[in-house]
Amino acid sequence: MERLLDKHWHHMQALDVAELLDVDPEMGLDRFETEKRLKEFGENVIATKRQKTALERFLLQFHQPLVYILIAAGVITTALGEWVDAGVILGVVLVNALVGYFQESKAVKALDSLAKSMSVHATALRCGTAVDLAASQLVPGDVVLLRSGDKVPADVRIFRTKELRIDESTLTGESVPVNKQASSVDKDSVLAERTCMAYAGTLVSYGQGRGIVTSTGQKTEIGRISGMIDDAQELDTPLTRKITRFSHVLLIAILVLAGVLMLLGLLRNEPFTDTFMAAVALAVGAIPEGLPAAVTIILALGVSRMAGRKAIVRKLPAVETLGGTTVICSDKTGTLTENQMTVQDIFAGFGRYDVSGTGYASSGSISPAGDAPHTTDNAALHECLRAGMLCNDAAIRNDGEQQIVLGDPTEAALLVSAEKHGLSRQDEQARFPRKDELAFESELQYMVTMHEKDGEALLLMKGSTERVLERCDTVLTAEGEMIPINPDEIIEHQHAMASKGLRVLALAKKRTTLSGELGHDAVASGMTLVGLQGMIDPPREEAKRAVATCQNAGIRVKMITGDHAITAQAIGLKLGLRGDSCNLGEDCPVLTGKEIGELTDEELIERVQGVPVFARVSPEQKLRLVMALQSLGEVCAMTGDGVNDAPALKQADIGIAMGISGTDAAKEAADMVLTDDNFATIEAAVEEGRGVFANLVKFIAWTLPTNAGEGLVILTAVLFGATLPILPVQILWINMTTAGCLGLMLAFEPMEPGIMKRPPRRPERPILDKVILWRIGLVSVLLLAAAFGLFKWELMNGATTEKARTMAVNAFVIIEAFYLFNSRSFRRSPFELGLGTNLWVVGGFGIMVILQILYTHAPFMNALFSSAAINLFDWFKIFLCGLIVFIIVEWDKKRTRTDI
Repeated sequence: MERLLDKHWHHMQALDVAELLDVDPEMGLDRFETEKRLKEFGENVIATKRQKTALERFLLQFHQPLVYILIAAGVITTALGEWVDAGVILGVVLVNALVGYFQESKAVKALDSLAKSMSVHATALRCGTAVDLAASQLVPGDVVLLRSGDKVPADVRIFRTKELRIDESTLTGESVPVNKQASSVDKDSVLAERTCMAYAGTLVSYGQGRGIVTSTGQKTEIGRISGMIDDAQELDTPLTRKITRFSHVLLIAILVLAGVLMLLGLLRNEPFTDTFMAAVALAVGAIPEGLPAAVTIILALGVSRMAGRKAIVRKLPAVETLGGTTVICSDKTGTLTENQMTVQDIFAGFGRYDVSGTGYASSGSISPAGDAPHTTDNAALHECLRAGMLCNDAAIRNDGEQQIVLGDPTEAALLVSAEKHGLSRQDEQARFPRKDELAFESELQYMVTMHEKDGEALLLMKGSTERVLERCDTVLTAEGEMIPINPDEIIEHQHAMASKGLRVLALAKKRTTLSGELGHDAVASGMTLVGLQGMIDPPREEAKRAVATCQNAGIRVKMITGDHAITAQAIGLKLGLRGDSCNLGEDCPVLTGKEIGELTDEELIERVQGVPVFARVSPEQKLRLVMALQSLGEVCAMTGDGVNDAPALKQADIGIAMGISGTDAAKEAADMVLTDDNFATIEAAVEEGRGVFANLVKFIAWTLPTNAGEGLVILTAVLFGATLPILPVQILWINMTTAGCLGLMLAFEPMEPGIMKRPPRRPERPILDKVILWRIGLVSVLLLAAAFGLFKWELMNGATTEKARTMAVNAFVIIEAFYLFNSRSFRRSPFELGLGTNLWVVGGFGIMVILQILYTHAPFMNALFSSAAINLFDWFKIFLCGLIVFIIVEWDKKRTRTDI
């Protein structure tokens, strides 16, 4: 039977499905057959992939080139008996690993979430009796009963329905519940159009149905998606790739310099121990010990700031990735739109009316548009809105400031439009009490209610325009007259509304005698059309602004949705989406899932950049789109809320899930979760990410001159056969104290103006450009000149080696403190920025001066670090060196400006 499970069940007749699966639809399977099939196919659960243990996740924190360098330095210094040096280095490594471990402890659990989504109960027919059982016990061929509120337990071929509607948004992205039917559909129908199928994990929102289980466990659509999540490649972020590349270059440079130093010392017949200690000093000096911790802390501060802007970051590097994002692929429903169906256009009494306001709040108004009578005193308009309110099973409950819909969102939209006209549902129901109804059926595509008024029956109908028009002989005018209807004219208005992406419902009425039970014959003819109402899930106003900001910042925004192409295009037009060289609606087409399926990977890569909207897209195709963009070198952010989005969320450089409407699978696969489900929050997070990356580059550009300068000092001393101006333990003091007290203050640097007007950093662009490298080289040479010069000057004037080294150490620290103010911006002076905009920098400067006074004058520090006291004039010389470097860098900044 295994080979049967790959059939196109949606294309087969229900009886053929039952015959193939050897089941009687009215009796179901017997106990022996279910036990046999359970052994053959296994339980109806999703297999989960083995997750890394806590120990494995902790050990992986050490898997970084820079950390390898630090561990090696720690081991060497331990072997040499330099316990203080070794303790400081290994302490830094441990702290960095712990911070990373705790941040990553919420590692990806998407498969677990998918498995939980299958942990439900089901009602199945076994030997003709309805039994309640765990969904895990279902097998192919089981007959299941579906009712409102149930979660569909497996993939099911439906053979009987009664007003069955299923919310498939988590699987397909379709914004409204899908009407289900028993009739088969075309073989090539996409998932969202397979109206005779119900899929595991979706929710029955209305009605009842019966169906035959066709697939269970890993064979279901949700099971296939879990496999795609499993197969999705977890990519390094641009930051981790750049840091890794930078660390490799640094490692090679340090090893080469240390090797050259050893060789020079041996060629000059200097003692091996002295030469080796000089090489260790060079290696320790060149290693930016504070960099891994600084990167972690700067990113963690970015995480904290983003949380304040309603974006929860689950993985630290995602903060910076946002700043380098070049493409945002966004879901439509709830992210770019309100996720609240809203009537926006009404045709009644041969006039068109605009409806203001969005969502389920009744604030808004109805006003004439075009050639409509400039009055809302229109009998047809009144009847159209009343019909929508009374021929309706939905309800809206106010929960504080939030409106909760009970029932179909399209019916809720009709209630709101009537309220905007001043109608009260309670009053209307009292005037026209409901006596009977014909519930909506997908085959007939209409609903009818019967109301009593003055001893007569008032029949109200709503449904698709085509089905309602078939039953209408007349149309109501604005004056309340019933005149013969011209169906072609009405269809023309319906097409005009549908072309704007609106979902159109026609409404009609009929007065008749009040007698007997309501049947379909009563509405077969003689109805009077009272109007059309067009509705849509409208775009968020803040999303429009955010899209414009992103596009102006050089970030492409692409909408990928499971909704219809016309609806998607209409929303895209309102949002102002555009392709590479065109605006949507001109020569930018909407690409559908069917068209994507016909393209090869090479053809898709050629087209993906120029298309801003993708509609009717399946989970596999979302994944293909993300991979196509990544193959072009794009840094791709992907948003989503459904199970269908999870594979693409995991594949993307940064996956962004919705916190309110998102499924657990989407949240666990994502790097970031939006607490307000709003695209505008993504734009804010991108801005924050750019600020974080800018501060990270400022820190690197500030800290590297210290390491390079220390390396140059050691190398110069060995080349000239001079005494080392700074010892390894003094180098560690410089590196660790300045990184903590000075460099980390740059993490609090506010964003510079215009940061969202700059184009995104290309992924291939290195962390440090030529201007910044030049600046690092310039400051490194100035540090060498100041430290080595003061050291030699003191020795020439009879100072002890300890005092000369103290002068050199203080020169390094004070110059770095002055250079910190230079590093606040690569374009603007600290006086333009204002000292008050980052008081942390001022505070760090003060703390560092106090620490250096202790280092220089406290006896216990003298004993620990081989330092010595100096006089006031010595301090003047040191601060003068710092001021000179500050002036030179500011002059260079005006000459060579750069953006980060």
